[in-house]
Amino acid sequence: MAKAVQASLFDDALAPARPVSPRAVSAYSAKDIEVLEGLEPVRKRPGMYIGGVDERALHHLFAEVLDNAMDEAVAGHARLIEVELDADGALTVKDDGRGMPVDPHPKFPQLSALEVIMTVLHSGGKFSGKAYETSGGLHGVGVSVVNALSKRVEITVWKDGFEWRQAFSQGRATTRLEQIAPSRKHGTALTFAPDPAIFGEDVAFRPARLYRMARSKAYLFRGVEIRWRCASERIVDQTPAEAVFRFPGGLSDYLAETVQGAETITPEPFAGRVERSGEAGAVEWAVAWTPAGFGEADGFMRSYCNTVPTPEGGTHEAGLRAVLTRGLKAWAELTSERRGALITADDILAQAGALISVFVRNPEFQGQTKERLSSVDAQRLVEAALRDPFDHWLTAQPKAASALLAFVIDRAEERLKRRKDKEVARASATRKLRLPGKLADCSNQAAEGAEIFIVEGDSAGGSAKQARDRRTQAILPLRGKILNVASATADKTDGNKELADLMLALGVGGGARYREDDLRYERIIIMTDADVDGAHIASLLITFFWRTMPDLIRAGRLYLALPPLYRLSHGGKSEYARDEAHKDELLETVFKGKKPDIGRFKGLGEMMPAQLKETTMDPATRTLARVSLPRAEEPVEALVETLMGRRPELRYAFIQENAEFAAGDVDV
Repeated sequence: MAKAVQASLFDDALAPARPVSPRAVSAYSAKDIEVLEGLEPVRKRPGMYIGGVDERALHHLFAEVLDNAMDEAVAGHARLIEVELDADGALTVKDDGRGMPVDPHPKFPQLSALEVIMTVLHSGGKFSGKAYETSGGLHGVGVSVVNALSKRVEITVWKDGFEWRQAFSQGRATTRLEQIAPSRKHGTALTFAPDPAIFGEDVAFRPARLYRMARSKAYLFRGVEIRWRCASERIVDQTPAEAVFRFPGGLSDYLAETVQGAETITPEPFAGRVERSGEAGAVEWAVAWTPAGFGEADGFMRSYCNTVPTPEGGTHEAGLRAVLTRGLKAWAELTSERRGALITADDILAQAGALISVFVRNPEFQGQTKERLSSVDAQRLVEAALRDPFDHWLTAQPKAASALLAFVIDRAEERLKRRKDKEVARASATRKLRLPGKLADCSNQAAEGAEIFIVEGDSAGGSAKQARDRRTQAILPLRGKILNVASATADKTDGNKELADLMLALGVGGGARYREDDLRYERIIIMTDADVDGAHIASLLITFFWRTMPDLIRAGRLYLALPPLYRLSHGGKSEYARDEAHKDELLETVFKGKKPDIGRFKGLGEMMPAQLKETTMDPATRTLARVSLPRAEEPVEALVETLMGRRPELRYAFIQENAEFAAGDVDV
């Protein structure tokens, strides 16, 4: 049927042009041009501003409001912040800072500055640096986004000798700014209830998560006290209904509680705070080493910029790693320990608990939700601030410094031994195994640093082979859609050649026979077309890995490549878009007011090798999505069985229940 349709379309294309009836052409005129006003773009595409509409995105709204209160504290205008979760699910953040401005805005004299802040994107006091030297908010986007995505917002301001109040809903003011009564207080209280039309009825604030977020803020700035109250019935996991957070020791207090009296390599952690005059900013840090590890992890690093968590790290973390590596290697040279040349930053931090917090002006982040810091100045600031303190810390306690160096050298020697063992094992496996004929293997003998791309078809495989780095990147083309292991019998799964070739290339067995040490690659990357068919193939492969070798996913070895779907070009400038939403974002930002040429890639095989390398395969420029599991894995298995299992009625019911969420993604 598909071939017949294609032939029919091709024949029509070759036929002589025929007059087209006006009724056959859909109307397209000025009335079809939609203009989004105020905060409507936020409600239209909330994911562009908060990264989605799930529970994580919901709590990001709280982070934005709390960040604004913390900015007042860091600027020296507030000492007390109160956080309260009401029984009805509304959240209030109150501070004793200067209070949001309530006087008429000079550009919009008919509106108060408060209403402008709440209803106009990119309005705020954090652009010029006059009101705040450093800030953690989204620089004029955050609180207006909270307003746009809330069904109810109430703001009370104590300022200029009076109490003021105004209400909003879904991004619009529902009352005018009212002067309530005289008052000698100062500060701001903002109460908001998220809009269920955006987040759904079942998504609600989790008291335990709010509690941890508020508590961590108090660690990040020594001069603030945060009071927590919760009237919600959702309190679980020993989360207290009331608490007061104040930590004079800052990150040192945070680290001491995390270590909780465990044996440490050095008597005291490497900790301190340095403030630089002018625009340089401030740095606070705390690092401890323990042979016992930290709970479920051997080590951890948590970083912050202007009190905002940066879970993906960034330049401030790079600065800390560089200082620790250079300083410990210098100590090795000073003490004539030649093995110090072996150590790397990973060896130093393998069993370390590290905290780093920076305060800088005009920080640059990757993405609206600020998960990774990209400011180059932050790395220079951290290196300049920590270099001398770390050297002095080592020389002030030579026995402890030598013990730390010996501990780190042991980690380095263990790493080198594991790498050597893997090289031998991989070389032996390469000689003994009959590797799949279509596998274009990499030249690296060690699994460390090696990666395999699983691609769909020989055409995509050919482009990928030309785009790859032959030293570290292997390519395995698969023939179309693989077997759905969730609905196939065990005999059919065991006898499938495509899956057998895949496991042969990886060098591991399935089920109880899986051993991570046998894995021939550090990363397994699924690279399929950026369309529905590609997503289906990726889903089948993820299902295969989940059912056959879930430990590979738990170890963080499985990734999804994110090839572009569109290429936008104008005036010699080209940008790539992952999907429709990303394309719209580029049109509104990079190409605003322009009409770029927009090309859609039909598949990886149609991309030039240079394009595929630049956008999808080069580690310096690509973006990978790591496949991970939630803490509770039972819902994952249930979802896999529903969507991929043998009972079509479960899929049908799921589609019926979730059809409204997919309506915007269907092309008619």
